[in-house]
Amino acid sequence: MRHPDTNRECLLNGQRVGYHFERAARKTLGLRIGPQGLTVRAPSRLAQAEVERFLLSKARWILDKLQQVQAHSAAAATPTPEQQAAQLAARWRAGASVAYLGQPWPLLLEPAAGLAPGSARLSSAGLQLALAPGSAPERVRSAVHTWLQHSAYELYVQRLQHFAPQLGVRWRSLKLSNAGTRWGSAKADGSLRLHWRLIQLEAPLIDYVVVHELAHLREMNHSPAFWRLVQDVLPDQLERRRALARVRIGPD
Repeated sequence: MRHPDTNRECLLNGQRVGYHFERAARKTLGLRIGPQGLTVRAPSRLAQAEVERFLLSKARWILDKLQQVQAHSAAAATPTPEQQAAQLAARWRAGASVAYLGQPWPLLLEPAAGLAPGSARLSSAGLQLALAPGSAPERVRSAVHTWLQHSAYELYVQRLQHFAPQLGVRWRSLKLSNAGTRWGSAKADGSLRLHWRLIQLEAPLIDYVVVHELAHLREMNHSPAFWRLVQDVLPDQLERRRALARVRIGPD
């Protein structure tokens, strides 16, 4: 779980937790876990190392509480089967929109010359799907997701090829991810995973994740050296990181 206003990260029992950190006129450390995640309030002069030691000592409690909050939120938000069917029909129909590179594009359901049945292409009018009007929402969703994933892979490869030389690294392979809470990951052998839904975000946020994961091929951590690498390529990386932290990966 990641706080929408995350400005610090810590590794607790192997799980990366993003939290909102504040300095305050107080004598002790304070933790608050709510629907948004973990907030840490610390005395103004307390060293960050002390904060991290305290969080590690409370790791089990923090993770348990975060899991409880997530479970409660998920239970409260779970719609009935009838509501799910209505939402699906409203979401995946002609005239509804899908995000692509940060912009909404209307869905156009119409058989088209040069398009195989069920395939899609982007035009100035919207995302054109070679499907009959009134097609089942599940079929519309499948066609859109297939097109987004294909587009995502092509764009990610282009951006990796663009940024890898700037970081002095070589990447070996790319796979699309559907991980619930992670936009990307990197392994020391040069294999990368990037979430296919990144393609729905603005280009600067896509580039931030690409650079972030490429930088891990030199620094497999989030040390000052790692952040310097990212900063050298993207001077406004902090603004991009904060913007990305406000984006939630959700099903549709």
